[in-house]
Amino acid sequence: MKKNILVVDDSALMRRVICDIINSDETFQAIDTCRDGLDALEKLRAKRYDGVVLDVNMPRMDGLALLEQLQKEKIRATVIMVSTTTTKDAEVTMLAMERGAVDFVPKPTNVIEAKGEAFKGKLLGVLNAVLKTQKMALGSKSAATPEKVVLRRNTEPVRSRNKLVALACSTGGPKALQSVIPYLPKNLDAPMVLVQHMPAGFTKSMADRLNEVSDIHVKEAEDGDILKKGTIYIAPGGKHMEIKKSPDGSHKIRLNDELPPIGGLKPCADITYDSLRTCGYDQIVCVVLTGMGADGTKGIKSLAKSKPVYVISQNAETCVVYGMPKSIAETGLVNEVVPLTQVAQTITKNVGVQ
Repeated sequence: MKKNILVVDDSALMRRVICDIINSDETFQAIDTCRDGLDALEKLRAKRYDGVVLDVNMPRMDGLALLEQLQKEKIRATVIMVSTTTTKDAEVTMLAMERGAVDFVPKPTNVIEAKGEAFKGKLLGVLNAVLKTQKMALGSKSAATPEKVVLRRNTEPVRSRNKLVALACSTGGPKALQSVIPYLPKNLDAPMVLVQHMPAGFTKSMADRLNEVSDIHVKEAEDGDILKKGTIYIAPGGKHMEIKKSPDGSHKIRLNDELPPIGGLKPCADITYDSLRTCGYDQIVCVVLTGMGADGTKGIKSLAKSKPVYVISQNAETCVVYGMPKSIAETGLVNEVVPLTQVAQTITKNVGVQ
């Protein structure tokens, strides 16, 4: 049985293009479409869909208002947003994650882009990752359950106040971070660098939104930023983030625009982890959350050869996509596997407060 996807967009052309892309994959079918949130609400009240591809800006009822109504009426739906990179749309997209959307794909700016391979690959990639995970969760117990993870024997963190937290996430990450960052204390006794796979234009909105709802300070990383405890630095979309030790012992952020995307990713967590091999921190607390692929694994493996690491990974049951956490778990480097709601307290337990 093909998975049934509802497409909601006020542009007839975009509805047709998105349906064509979805129907080109033998896993999915997109038969039903809606031109705004009100039409979609009626359909979702009457019928269950495996997934919903939802536009942000629409007349009568926009994407955010639809998500709020679905929450109010307790209608369950797996929603993927399609959003332009304008500041306003990026801000709304971040709010959509809080309202239940699992992820988003950047909306093409013209017909040529919409019909291009890049947009097709991103949309089908997210649909396959998110809905494949759902199918596994509904079926028999997966071989990739946390019980199968081999934890490191040395589960004690290094006794030091000179630590850095380095977090990586991808698909489902913007939503997952809402359950982590706001629950970290303002006086966390370590800086945090964070790589979320996002295009340029979205990371600033995500950082600003997380900063609004958190006690800890959150900002989009800027070239030359000096790492300070109690601050989270989010890698800007479209740039790799490296950490460099200064002669005075401080650590600065270097945004690398020269390196190409690694496996299609820019920023790439492997680059960030790899740059920490020569840092002056006594221990790196590596955190890997939901995401497809294996970004972070190669970098953490390399880092572990030269620095003490303490690895925390999200468990399978609470991941939108159990890809990145599964990959690092299979290395045997993971110290703790925890559900999403326990990630913040696990970080705090390991680095302490000032």
